[in-house]
Amino acid sequence: MSTLLEVSGVSVTFDGYRAIRNLSFNIGPAEMRAIIGPNGAGKTTFMDIVTGKTRPDEGRVLWGEKSISLTRLSEAKIAQIGIGRKFQRPTVFEDQSVFDNLLLSLKNKRSPFSVLFYRKTPADTERVHALAEEIGLADQLPRKSGELSHGQKQWLEIGMLLAQEPQLLLVDEPAAGMTPEEREHTTSLLVQAAKTRAVVVVEHDMEFVRRLDCRVTVLHEGSVLAEGSLDHVTANQQVIDVYLGR
Repeated sequence: MSTLLEVSGVSVTFDGYRAIRNLSFNIGPAEMRAIIGPNGAGKTTFMDIVTGKTRPDEGRVLWGEKSISLTRLSEAKIAQIGIGRKFQRPTVFEDQSVFDNLLLSLKNKRSPFSVLFYRKTPADTERVHALAEEIGLADQLPRKSGELSHGQKQWLEIGMLLAQEPQLLLVDEPAAGMTPEEREHTTSLLVQAAKTRAVVVVEHDMEFVRRLDCRVTVLHEGSVLAEGSLDHVTANQQVIDVYLGR
């Protein structure tokens, strides 16, 4: 399998604290990966590095067939080339309808001129309806986003990211605060998304990770502690010691 994202030998230090230590990670173009680890393991910093929010002190972060160095690009440019990130707390335009949230997120030209003279096309409307169907909100399109449940807002934000047609989707704790039914739908949504793009899920809920049925990377103190299936990594004695605090 070809590699979409390659992180190699990356380290970063904040005020004397080494948050990431010689971290290496790679993922293919249509693959699901779960990242787990205790608080302070470096999960969020890892995503910050990939999306350009944090610059590593050393190491490489390469993207795509042309091995583009992400450490040389701005956050905006990294988003433009195909990396989308969803934070734990959903961020939607609450005073706008579900339809308008998705419409505003469609991948279109973003120059001041094109935005000023933008007119909705039939293709745009068709795309919005397809996205709403994909995320399970087809019957909520006229509704204001602020009226949605927590889980529905999470699905809408995932839909807004999918509207940008990313090649890599980074999702932070999507199951937090959800009902069992909402977690089940979120699992299906992410598994479906991973059929056409890479999806990295940071999660603490091990039952949710099990449902994803994917390769798992365990981070500890900023480096990879173990990798493999969930059963494999949870049987690793080092992982057991970390989670039990030994």
